[in-house]
Amino acid sequence: MISFAELAVVEDIIRSVNEKAVLPRFRSLKDSDVAMKGPMDPVTVADREAEDLLRERLTAFLPGSVVVGEEAVSEDASVLDALTGSAPVWIVDPIDGTRNFVAGSARFSTLVALAAGGELLASWSYAPVLGRIGTALAGHGAWVDGRPAHVAQIADPSAPTLPITTSHPVWWPHGYGRGVDAMRDGGLDVRYFDACGIEYLDLAAGSRSGMVLTWEYCWDHAAGMLLVAEAGGHVAALDGAPVRLEGGNALPFVASADPGTTERIRHLVAASGPAAE
Repeated sequence: MISFAELAVVEDIIRSVNEKAVLPRFRSLKDSDVAMKGPMDPVTVADREAEDLLRERLTAFLPGSVVVGEEAVSEDASVLDALTGSAPVWIVDPIDGTRNFVAGSARFSTLVALAAGGELLASWSYAPVLGRIGTALAGHGAWVDGRPAHVAQIADPSAPTLPITTSHPVWWPHGYGRGVDAMRDGGLDVRYFDACGIEYLDLAAGSRSGMVLTWEYCWDHAAGMLLVAEAGGHVAALDGAPVRLEGGNALPFVASADPGTTERIRHLVAASGPAAE
């Protein structure tokens, strides 16, 4: 559905939208530019304008396609129905890491993925201030910062001190709060991340062994999941099933460098959850 040349065209669209709607507001937001969708869940005028521009330009680039964007879904949950429809779907997070963006931290990114029939076809992960870009084309590989991306080579997935990142326990599903402790007790070097899209970039580039993700909003994960998979990595829900874009997955799910690492993490977390209480 999309060629290497078209992959570059979409990258240019994403860069230009950042130049117009996002970067001029970085460290320049007024109080009136920020609202709260929920506890610890800000949205800015930059998020909304960037998503509108991406919707306009991406659907013009691929006539007949539709967009599932974070901000549109926050206004109308029925937008998610497009994930199971017949039209190609652009899955968009205009600013992943909005809290960082509001705080003036460079650790935010724009995430875009193209899917059809529930299958990911291509993805783009762009961190404009950090100057980082990850792209992936299903069946053809992944690239981070212009170079072919390859996940870390793990000789022994059972070895101690594998570097793993996850969200803070306050974001874990109810009953699984002991998962972080279980991973640490099981010999993993667990640290918390602040920006999901950037963590996927690091995993695909080989500087992480795995990620444990405690929520399933497709706009946060679609781009990164394809990036990691095309870099040779592995993604699975807590029950071992593939992660579905439309949701309903067993959480948390795991993205890692290889199936052995995924299984090690998955079993440590599952053993710590409600069934063990």
